[in-house]
Amino acid sequence: MSKFHYKAYRQDGVEVNGILEAEDAKEAVIRLKEQGLFPKNVKKVTPHKWYKWNRTDISLLPQITAQLSTLLSAGVPLMEALNSLKKENKGKWQEVLANIETKVAEGSSLAKALEIYPEIFPEFYINMVAAGESSGTLDQILAKLADFLEEKENLKTRVKMAMIYPSFTICVSFIVLFLLFSLVVPKIVKIFADTKAALPLVTVVLIKISHFFQTYGWFVFVALFVFAYSLRKVKKAKAIWLDKLWLKIPGDVIQSLYWARLTRIFGLLLEGGVPVLKALELTSKSLGNKYLENKVLEATQKVAEGSKISLALTDFPPVLLQLIATGEKSGHLVDILKKAADSYEEAFSKKIQKTLTLLEPTIILVMGMIVGFIVMAILLPIFQLNQLIK
Repeated sequence: MSKFHYKAYRQDGVEVNGILEAEDAKEAVIRLKEQGLFPKNVKKVTPHKWYKWNRTDISLLPQITAQLSTLLSAGVPLMEALNSLKKENKGKWQEVLANIETKVAEGSSLAKALEIYPEIFPEFYINMVAAGESSGTLDQILAKLADFLEEKENLKTRVKMAMIYPSFTICVSFIVLFLLFSLVVPKIVKIFADTKAALPLVTVVLIKISHFFQTYGWFVFVALFVFAYSLRKVKKAKAIWLDKLWLKIPGDVIQSLYWARLTRIFGLLLEGGVPVLKALELTSKSLGNKYLENKVLEATQKVAEGSKISLALTDFPPVLLQLIATGEKSGHLVDILKKAADSYEEAFSKKIQKTLTLLEPTIILVMGMIVGFIVMAILLPIFQLNQLIK
């Protein structure tokens, strides 16, 4: 079966468009006529068109989710709301919304219609939509999803913005040092290398380093490339071990991020009406850490056997487990998870800012030490020559 994008007229003369599946264009036209539509244009959609999604495209998901929630809460029927969003958006999103509208028109639920785009809509998103449809609170669920996705994007943006200056400083420092040792320093130290006089140790070391960069400078870049490629291979083969090691990094910066994800997504799913076992399973897949994913899946099995969530989870912070236990006893688990998520996200923001604040002067200090080493290595022989002349 292939997908066909169509433009057609209804019997009342109103132009409509959408996506349908058929063996060929002829069958697509026949199916449109069976629906009481008069085809104007029918084009086959090539498969690759649906899967080339970049971060900019997907970043519109919170906005579209919020718009759909607003339309539904205002009393607009789902089909009309999807049609309005389709007209509002252009390009890829217009095609996607048209296809979803067609699926819903054919009798599919919104959650089922979203399943054909797993690269756009995460599994937890689809499950929450399904829960909202079954409970009749789809507009409220979509509003919660929009808030969550927006906050998630804001957190990513804050981290990226905070990393720009240190990353830029490190890259520039590396380039400057490479140029110094491969182009500038060799011309200076050549004067000392040609002399028969005994040179200070720092000058000898500088000459050796300069010679290495001149001879094997290209090897440094090849080695970095091979290291990056090997790291990716090792990460795939030893994902669980590496992710467990990642959690042991001092400072609790990374850990705070994972605990924030766990509490935020788990609380969101429970609030949306997703069953506990399904919520735990979906949360595990959204953590971005294979080791923690396995731990949460193990806990899911224990909960299914009758254990409490706080007792089933292992290798998690005692404070987090105590909060979950309190929520289970009081019956306010969702509220406690939301407060815990706010706390962990705030802690992560403060810790990442503190780490980056310390990183900037550290980079400057290291660069100063290297420049000081170069200056000392050049000036010491000059001082020695001056003493000999005197």
